[in-house]
Amino acid sequence: MSFFISDAYAQTAEQGDPLISMLPLVVLFIVFYFLLIRPQMKRQKEHKKMVSAIAKGDEAVTSGGMAGKVLEVGENFLDLEIAENTVVKVRREAIESILPKGSLKTM
Repeated sequence: MSFFISDAYAQTAEQGDPLISMLPLVVLFIVFYFLLIRPQMKRQKEHKKMVSAIAKGDEAVTSGGMAGKVLEVGENFLDLEIAENTVVKVRREAIESILPKGSLKTM
């Protein structure tokens, strides 16, 4: 009965260099680092520097889109005057950008 089914023999596969087989993974990590991780870390560092430099009298825009003048700066929060006699308390990290002086008058 063994003439219908041939015996299967394991073939010996040649093992390549393990460093060569890891090379695509290493290259992929390097590409991700330079295209995604590094630019994001740079943006975070610039934002942290900008937020720490906020001073009274600066004109700023929040991440929610509100623009106003900084009236008071605290450790974690700041008071932002968005309209005459309208002051909101905003987290420092919520400031997206600092506007040049006089920008609010042109809006």
